[in-house]
Amino acid sequence: MTFLQSRLRWGFEVVEAWLDRIFGPAWNPLYQLGALGFFYYWVVAVSGIYVYILFDTGTTEAYESVEYMTVEQWYLGGVMRSLHRYASDGMVLMMVVHMLREFALDRYRGARWFTWVTGTPVLWLVFVAGISGYWMVWDELAQYIAILSTEWLDWLGIFGEPIARNFLAPHTLDDRFFTLLTFIHIVAPLLLLLVLWIHLLRVTRPRINPKRGLAVGTFLMLVALSFVKPAISHPPADLTKVPGVLDLDWFYLPAYPLMDHFSYGAVWAFAAVLSFMLFALPWLPPRRRAAAAAVDLDNCNGCERCANDCPFEAILMRPRSDALPFEQEASVDANLCTACGICAGSCPTSTPFRRASDLVPGIDLPERSLPVLRERLEAASAKLSGKTRVIVFGCDHAALVESLGSSQTGALSLPCIAALPPSFIDYVLSRDLADGVVITGCRDGECFNRFGVDWMTARLAGTRDPYLRKRVPRERVLTYWAAGADRAALAKAIEDFHTALAALPAAPPPAKMPRARPTASEGVSLDA
Repeated sequence: MTFLQSRLRWGFEVVEAWLDRIFGPAWNPLYQLGALGFFYYWVVAVSGIYVYILFDTGTTEAYESVEYMTVEQWYLGGVMRSLHRYASDGMVLMMVVHMLREFALDRYRGARWFTWVTGTPVLWLVFVAGISGYWMVWDELAQYIAILSTEWLDWLGIFGEPIARNFLAPHTLDDRFFTLLTFIHIVAPLLLLLVLWIHLLRVTRPRINPKRGLAVGTFLMLVALSFVKPAISHPPADLTKVPGVLDLDWFYLPAYPLMDHFSYGAVWAFAAVLSFMLFALPWLPPRRRAAAAAVDLDNCNGCERCANDCPFEAILMRPRSDALPFEQEASVDANLCTACGICAGSCPTSTPFRRASDLVPGIDLPERSLPVLRERLEAASAKLSGKTRVIVFGCDHAALVESLGSSQTGALSLPCIAALPPSFIDYVLSRDLADGVVITGCRDGECFNRFGVDWMTARLAGTRDPYLRKRVPRERVLTYWAAGADRAALAKAIEDFHTALAALPAAPPPAKMPRARPTASEGVSLDA
């Protein structure tokens, strides 16, 4: 499993880097697969409403109405039909690639199991909606799909009478069939919208709309495709004949050739096993979850920063349960916590300058605490030598920074780069632990923990608390966002940073720092 994930992840990172160079991170479609899927859903819905207005339900009228909009009203009805078709295909493509990418990045297990499991029924609903749409055209392809679909369903033996007998001859099929199809084709997308809403329940600030430029660009691409290669029908269905050569839509109909070569029972078994595997994947194989973030009420003043920064709504603010004079306290839901550490990086008490008391933040990761990080930092600094000593802070899910260590470079990796309080950067430079600091993590626009890169960028820019103090010399701080495939580029950037540091004037001697107050219970931010 790990080998497959690593290969897929490497492939995605290579393609993403290529797309970054062409479109930039903001418009990279692989960073917005879910949002593009939603966008295509609405294109399908709007174009489907127009197509439905022109559609007649009847054994002969259905085909004739579709031909009218395709041929005679090609400039509008035909374009709408083609948009309906190609946006549907695009939705399937975004959905499948999105699932593959989340699997490759290992973002489907632990606290994220709910989003993965609720996304699995989306597959079935999308295919039900798409296949019923192909039936409604009632051409030779629809005839082929209808016969195989009903025989496949009849194999289950759950219906009183075989459904497939409706397609034995022309006189056995009536207009009620198309009324039922219309009902299914409308209800399935509505159910899909409901399931998508459930799918996003545990996602904080979900991105359901792509960037405007990306949306406009992909829409124009669909419109251009609709004119260049319009969707057309096969000859009309004829139940007295067996359809010959058919042009299958491989986005929606890949299972039908299997039914021609394998038994219906075997295809049902394959579908059942595949569905079960997708549902069970978050627990295959089981893995130990890291301990959830823990709150220390003696150092929590209820400032809400951790709750505002949590990407998974794992932190709620509740009424105070102790005698300290604050209205709220943070409370962590261990079932939702991914142990990313972003909350610890946002806490105003997470400052390494604390010496009068133990470094115990208001919220921290028990297994990767900030006191341990400070110890690791000081140990790494003690091993550095040379005129341009550099400390690199990285992310476990991006380029592996710990492999970049040398006599002049010390590297420390965190569960997320936003788990690093900006005061640690100040601590490194003001205490002369190094001559420069490198901040690196996932690529810009795509963070494993969703908002880590955004929050750290805003903290460094001074637009989000806790911000990096203005006294920190920015020329001694380098940010470089790099995925695993960018390790060589990151190494080159660090090498260039050493050269740039060597050209700077000597840093002033470390200033004597004022003693920080020991706890947030005194009502003062320790990172002010």
